[in-house]
Amino acid sequence: MEMQVQNIFIVDDNQLMVTDLKLHLQDRFGASVKISTFENGESCLKKIDKDTHVVILDYFMEGKNGLDILKSIKEINPKTDVVMLTSNEDIVLAINAFRAGAKDYVIKGSSAWKKIAKIIIHIITEPIRILVREFRISKFMAIFLLTFVTMGIIVLFAMYVIN
Repeated sequence: MEMQVQNIFIVDDNQLMVTDLKLHLQDRFGASVKISTFENGESCLKKIDKDTHVVILDYFMEGKNGLDILKSIKEINPKTDVVMLTSNEDIVLAINAFRAGAKDYVIKGSSAWKKIAKIIIHIITEPIRILVREFRISKFMAIFLLTFVTMGIIVLFAMYVIN
């Protein structure tokens, strides 16, 4: 079965950073991602819909800050994963971002692009997400199936060890 193209938004007012990150993700994921870029949160919010999978969001931008945009994104589509990408190392800001629904908090720097790529791989390959998005089953049923399969593996392993 062919995987669904992941719609990724990059929101940052630093155009050089946005271009570099976009090129890195396109090189890493190729045709499996569609990347849209925005200079501010308000323009991003106009495009958020049920098919927006990941938003990589800066905190400091003109207009609303990243935390306010994160909250608005979660109101529009709670299933959208938001990764805060910022130069701010303030732990309180990070905690507030996680409380508001951020998937992760990445500090800009030399290893930030690799970390974002790993986060996106995790998002794309998360078993429950695959079952829900690719096979169109409910999240409850996906959790039930994965629990059932996991328990079956444990029982088979226990039986093998006992014998």
